[in-house]
Amino acid sequence: MSINQSIKPYTLEEKEHLFLGGCDLVDLAKKYGTPLYVIDEATLRGICREYKKAFKDYKNIHMMYASKALCTSAITRILDEEGFGFDTVSAGEIYTVYKSGVDMSHVLFNGNNKSTSEINLAIDFKVGRFSVDNFYEAELLNKIASEKGVRVDILLRVTPGIECHTHDYIQTGQIDSKFGFDLSQVDDIVTLIKDNYKNLNLKGLHAHIGSQIFELKSYYDEVDILVKEIARINGKFGLNLDEMNIGGGLGVKYTDNDAPPSVNELAKAVTDAMEKYAVEIPTIYIEPGRSIVSTAGVTLYTVGSSKQVPNGRKYVAVDGGMADNPRPSMYQAEYFAEVANKVKSKDKESVTIAGRYCESGDILIENVELPIMKAGDVLCVYNTGAYNYSMASNYNRVEKPAMVLVNNSHSDIIVYRETLDNLISHDNIPDRLRKYD
Repeated sequence: MSINQSIKPYTLEEKEHLFLGGCDLVDLAKKYGTPLYVIDEATLRGICREYKKAFKDYKNIHMMYASKALCTSAITRILDEEGFGFDTVSAGEIYTVYKSGVDMSHVLFNGNNKSTSEINLAIDFKVGRFSVDNFYEAELLNKIASEKGVRVDILLRVTPGIECHTHDYIQTGQIDSKFGFDLSQVDDIVTLIKDNYKNLNLKGLHAHIGSQIFELKSYYDEVDILVKEIARINGKFGLNLDEMNIGGGLGVKYTDNDAPPSVNELAKAVTDAMEKYAVEIPTIYIEPGRSIVSTAGVTLYTVGSSKQVPNGRKYVAVDGGMADNPRPSMYQAEYFAEVANKVKSKDKESVTIAGRYCESGDILIENVELPIMKAGDVLCVYNTGAYNYSMASNYNRVEKPAMVLVNNSHSDIIVYRETLDNLISHDNIPDRLRKYD
């Protein structure tokens, strides 16, 4: 079974307590505090290798990790060691991969509203590709590149008109999208690049159809559209575009109700689509993010208060919630959890796991069967490696959690827990508001 089809990481063991990477999760909670993000290195590396193996027969393939899923220096180092490039969408992500020692020619800069300062930074750091999203960006990028006396390699991001069946907030390939050029606009931007924007070197097309995708036909259709569009552009404009970036978005299994396709099935869909065409095999970029890191991560919480609603449900509160995992309140994401210190318990009840933040919508999991919990128990929520830390906030002025990496019974801090001084470190009181003795 492919790891994206499993709720739990590779190395999870159920003894008296839950163990991950050979580490007792209850001990980790005591040592580092909670909430605590935990990343299993073996699972992370295993998924990377699963992707590389699945696409091994397609010679011109480049794996580009979607950094937005989880971007820290240690995670970047691991992905770099496993042979992945990086899809970045901000100066912060570019700076992180740069400072981690990544070969910047393996980095793509993506995004629908890149700032002048971000473009300058990306050019100075010599990123390998820009994914140009709109007419404004093309003009701005050409201007900055001209001023610097360089020519930059670009892909055009297009919206292929594919509406995959996922949450509206994470669809990106439909016609009515904030991302990319509509196919009807492609000739106009190609003409501008060819005739006016001499500092832009067009290499191919880029499309991304969404996230948490379960339908392989979406990828098959995307490849079909991109191959035909590249052939049309080459024929009409006398170009030799030979690169296509199909994005990422493969789904993962958050609950037993989820049935995502495997990485091998994704690879077959992409390669089968390519085999339809008697053309020279183009270079394909693929950008998995969630399906690389999600299953490798769990989040640990400490149980606090509980409340039984008369003739209603029972709430059990933990010491985190929507600030360290906004996905349930943002788009009704579902998760599976276990009590790390009560693996063998037979006495269970249906509860709703509530967060500690001042919002009624701060609910992590609804109506889940778990061992009867009391204050001090440790709750382990699975599949939190993607879009939890990366979307975390300081709502209610609460410090962001620490993150640890576990492997071979050893744990290392890879993100330090914020302190109260960290929270106010960028605050400033104007002199006119200061109180003087």
